[in-house]
Amino acid sequence: MALTKKQNQVYLYIKEYFDKEGYAPTQKEIKEHFGLKSFGSVNKYMHYLQEAGKIEIDWNARRGIKLLEEITAPPAMVTTPQAQFSEVPLLGDVAAGNPIEAIENPSEHTMVPNHMVAKPGRYFALNVQGDSMINDGIFEGDILVCRAQENANQGQTVIAVVDNEATVKNFYKKKNSIELHPANDRLSPFIITGQNDFRIAGIVVGLLRSYE
Repeated sequence: MALTKKQNQVYLYIKEYFDKEGYAPTQKEIKEHFGLKSFGSVNKYMHYLQEAGKIEIDWNARRGIKLLEEITAPPAMVTTPQAQFSEVPLLGDVAAGNPIEAIENPSEHTMVPNHMVAKPGRYFALNVQGDSMINDGIFEGDILVCRAQENANQGQTVIAVVDNEATVKNFYKKKNSIELHPANDRLSPFIITGQNDFRIAGIVVGLLRSYE
């Protein structure tokens, strides 16, 4: 798989960093070196380099990038690895705290593991802002992988849009209202009544995280 000019620049930066330091750069260092807007963009480059056979990556490790030796093989022996990732739109920010601006049209995309998007449906990703879901292991800077749907079961983690503002919370339907529960002992639930413009945009099915 041929690399674009920018993909090759990212690869050469990783290679030169490794040659100098003896270990790979973090995703944060790659993001800052190239002035990328989000970790989703870094994930996309890592996916391309992995598919091209340039690197292996442990997504759960802080410095999980491993350079692969370049081996020249006859064309008949070259094989293309089966894709392990899928591209989904990165729609912007979602609040794990007070609701913030509603999710918008995608300005970029990110790569997510195929197992997170295995079920039929339309998927999207969001950057987390705030700390209201920390007891559920959702922290500021995480990327949530979501499946678009308009309903949810009791207790499911949803992307809710309340009065045109998006938030991530646990969903509970009561007799006369809907409650959106944070996962933070300091915070109280949001009570949704008939006075609110409310809809569910999707449910959370996975999470991506950089450790720096």
